[in-house]
Amino acid sequence: MTEKLPQFPEPYWRDTVDLPEFKTLHDDIKADVIIVGGGITGITAAYRLVKEGVKVALIEADNVLNGTTGHTTAKITAQHGLIYDEIIQHMGQSKARMYYEANTEALQFIEQTVKEQKIDCNFKKQDAYLYATTKQYAQKLEKEWEAYQKLAIDGSMEESIPFSIRVNNALSMPNQAQFHPLKYLAHLLKVITDAGSLIFEQTTAVNVEADSQEATVLTRNGHRITGSHILACSHFPFYEGMGFYSTRMYADRSYILGVKTKEAYPGGMYLNVDQPTRSLRSASINGEEIVLIGGESHKTGQGKDTLEHYEALEAFGNEIFNLENIIYRWSTQDLTTLDKIPYIGAITSTQHRVLIATGYRKWGMTNGTAAARLLTDIVLKKENPYTSLYSPSRFYADPSLKKFFMENVDVAKHLVKGKLDIPYKNTDDLAVDQGAVVTIDGKRKGAYKDKEGQIHIVDTTCTHVGCEVEWNHGDRTWDCPCHGSRFSYTGEVIEGPAEKPLQREDHTMLENATDEDSGY
Repeated sequence: MTEKLPQFPEPYWRDTVDLPEFKTLHDDIKADVIIVGGGITGITAAYRLVKEGVKVALIEADNVLNGTTGHTTAKITAQHGLIYDEIIQHMGQSKARMYYEANTEALQFIEQTVKEQKIDCNFKKQDAYLYATTKQYAQKLEKEWEAYQKLAIDGSMEESIPFSIRVNNALSMPNQAQFHPLKYLAHLLKVITDAGSLIFEQTTAVNVEADSQEATVLTRNGHRITGSHILACSHFPFYEGMGFYSTRMYADRSYILGVKTKEAYPGGMYLNVDQPTRSLRSASINGEEIVLIGGESHKTGQGKDTLEHYEALEAFGNEIFNLENIIYRWSTQDLTTLDKIPYIGAITSTQHRVLIATGYRKWGMTNGTAAARLLTDIVLKKENPYTSLYSPSRFYADPSLKKFFMENVDVAKHLVKGKLDIPYKNTDDLAVDQGAVVTIDGKRKGAYKDKEGQIHIVDTTCTHVGCEVEWNHGDRTWDCPCHGSRFSYTGEVIEGPAEKPLQREDHTMLENATDEDSGY
């Protein structure tokens, strides 16, 4: 790790806001609607419902806003990379226009809410830009520009961006926005609790019981919450039913640096369309400007030493700025569906009281808000024009079938590879603050030596479906290459779909799937 990089990952957003704390659920309760997940989707849905007089119970397995929402770049935009030409090719022009409208309306909802509630959250209109640095991707950007024109999307093709980056093409989408998401959502939390609805932290949902009349969430500590609907807004659905979402999505990580620069930032939000990914936007700490540099996307648990991704962003920052100081570093992950459109709606075609929202492909500020609007409209029995677009039961033969086989072959490959790998290290080989897969008594284990020299040992079998986790050096976590579950170095769940911590002893791959609390 370079001397400039902060020792521990901590997102700028959580470090610059005071968030409320909520108690753990200790009783069986009833509510009109149960929301699982304390991120932008769950909180926005709760906010909309309480404004309609609906009593909500929202539960979060960890602390609210400590998941994907708390680790975002917080761009509020309908410009989601090279997406519109692809949607036109696979789903048609009508669906592509609907995707644009849903995300534009989400931006407008956030802007209107900020104004109505007078929320001080650094909301600021910005133009968004995609840019290409190679001829191959310049051609793809031209195709995207053609899609903008077909869909009547406001934008223009540019020849340059205001950085020392040689670009072949740049595509703008004006009047997008950025904000401090946790300041915005902390205000909505107050509105929710002031209305008499309930929020519980450290309360993990593990299963569902539902019939034609009501639905119940079962929690890890044995308590039950019953209501008319369950909204699963927990990043990866805590309950899959027979939707098989593990086979229909993959997890992808990326990295962010918060830096001070010697020169002023020129404004705008930027994302390249080549590889490796690079993202730029500004933010503010007590009136002082910082720059958020993001990118280095890869599948969770796969690829090179994760610390190298932070170092690559640092090198990129030094190329285009005079970096004065790196004050934050953090990473995040999100899920991508087979056709890149989120799954929002009834979990299966026969379970209408359990609704899900997942697969935002790292564009959660607008997709998450659009999801909250759609889910609450379903609960309130209101018409929503985007129901069919986001339906979790949809299946497009192209590209869904191809992606389905590709992703599940990849899972099978990592499942088998992990079982056959023979670690060459043992615990004596570990330096201080180092983790690795090791051999102990002839068995594969995970070990981390902390700053005090204490060694923490876990079984490396993921408690979701049994893949073998890998050490994430940059964040000091154990990450699963199959479905993106992440665990602390002591084995506690950080991100699902896994619900149980890594075992200290041997663990078989079928144990969690056959457990009555597993969600399967």
